[in-house]
Amino acid sequence: MLDILVSLLDNAYIVLAFVAALGLILLKKSPSEVLQGTIKTVLGFLILNAGAGVIMGALTPFANVFTEAFHLSGFIAEDNSLVAAVQSMLGFETSMIMVLSFVINVVLARLTPWKYIFLTGHMMLSFAGTMAIVLHQMGITGWTAIIIGSAVQGVCCILFPALAQPFMRKLTGNDDVAFGFWGSSACWACGWVGGLLGDKEKSAEDIKVPASIGFLKDMSILMSIVMGVVYLITFLYAGPDVVAQYSGGSNMVVYGLTQALTFTAGILILLQGVRMFLAELVPAFKGISTKLVPGAIPALDVPIIYAYGPVSTTLGFLFAVAGGLLATAISTQMGAVILPSVIGLFFMGGAAGVFGNKMGGLRGCIIAGFLLGFVFSIMPVVFYNMVDLTVYGIEGLWFASTDAIIVLVIMRIIGMIFGV
Repeated sequence: MLDILVSLLDNAYIVLAFVAALGLILLKKSPSEVLQGTIKTVLGFLILNAGAGVIMGALTPFANVFTEAFHLSGFIAEDNSLVAAVQSMLGFETSMIMVLSFVINVVLARLTPWKYIFLTGHMMLSFAGTMAIVLHQMGITGWTAIIIGSAVQGVCCILFPALAQPFMRKLTGNDDVAFGFWGSSACWACGWVGGLLGDKEKSAEDIKVPASIGFLKDMSILMSIVMGVVYLITFLYAGPDVVAQYSGGSNMVVYGLTQALTFTAGILILLQGVRMFLAELVPAFKGISTKLVPGAIPALDVPIIYAYGPVSTTLGFLFAVAGGLLATAISTQMGAVILPSVIGLFFMGGAAGVFGNKMGGLRGCIIAGFLLGFVFSIMPVVFYNMVDLTVYGIEGLWFASTDAIIVLVIMRIIGMIFGV
């Protein structure tokens, strides 16, 4: 039974399908409408995931080429691989924390003014794994770790979406959805700083260009060109021998352009998925909000942000890369060198850029993206010695989610105070 529950919660589309079906049933929709809404929700989310998969497939070889081109060695911030690597030792604690924290999340949403229900399945698993690792490092295991970890995660599933909601409300104009992502605080905080230093009257989405290059106002065209330049510069610097390890024998320039266009295609697929499943999920959620958890708000994954600023997403990512590179350069003098996590910089940098543009226009978008890239990359370096992952046989990986790192640091400090 535990394995079944874990498998269900680990698949976000199943959780969302259940939520959609339950909401529509509570709204007393016909069986046909329940089936239609549920299937469309699943299809929309799967389309979103397919887009994310295409994006990561295009970014992974780029990240590898970049690393080899600039002769960098160190560690990379990546949660999913890290959590997977400790499951042979901490699998039971991780699974139980994930399951029980979801129950606590729902109970808290029912009993408190904070009505957020965290629905990002893979993030639930990564945070549960983080809790298991941190508590194990503090000498806390078994059911004691499960109870503490579940309580902490259950509260965080409410707390972090609540902190982000004022900024989500500015972005979306309503409270239909919340931000369910363990990097939300960094995204909106960097956006807020961008708002302080920017000019919201000059939006990145309204960039004026001459008619002769008016095609650049099309997000897909602009992103294709920008990413094409980024890929080609990196590949040309790396040289054909390095690129050949990933290109399968294709011409270096052709391969670079193909990967850049594939990246853009992934973005377009992802945005279509976001629009599709939100169109079905939000109305269905009204059933839950009126019955089980009055006023409930679904906290969803980071791609929901991108539809509110496609151009800002691109700029946020690019300047996040710049901020990440600065952090990498600084980390060479700090004893632990962090390698640029292109995937993390894209997903979080893009969101920060959208928030920054909303609150501070084009300048705010640029500042927010750059600051996010720096903060996202430097945090693991600063707190690297707080958790020793070598005891699990793990080399070259550390935690990536900024919200989880904040909680990790607080827990470690509390542990040190009480001698744990």
